[in-house]
Amino acid sequence: MKIKGILFLLLLSGALLVYVFAVYAQQTGNSQKMNIQIDNKTFTVIVENNRTVKELYQNLPITLTMSDLNNNEKYCYLDFTLPTDSKSVKNIKKGDVMLFGNSCLVIFYKSFTTSYSYTKIGHIENPADIETVLGKKDIKVILTESN
Repeated sequence: MKIKGILFLLLLSGALLVYVFAVYAQQTGNSQKMNIQIDNKTFTVIVENNRTVKELYQNLPITLTMSDLNNNEKYCYLDFTLPTDSKSVKNIKKGDVMLFGNSCLVIFYKSFTTSYSYTKIGHIENPADIETVLGKKDIKVILTESN
């Protein structure tokens, strides 16, 4: 009788584990993404699920000329405003994409601490060479939906 009970618990645990992994795969598989094209290089951004991103998507595709600031970020003021939910982020990570105020799009290419508040848009999946690609000069960036 004890063996049957143990086998039943193992089977139940296995089924629960399969269910948890299936839910996780479904949630991560449905993550909304955006592409950032710089020259011939395309970066994928995992975007937040917020009003700012939803409204930004309504304006895609967007071509921007971004300028350098503080040797750690590229920024550009959009021709439109977006809803905000600014929060003090304290730590910027290389690859973060954020909104400063209601119309300034920022791509960070270095990690650092900050006292500024931003609305999170997303984070570049593989930001390893983002600093090299962005460089120190003004750059042309194209934002598009990811398929």
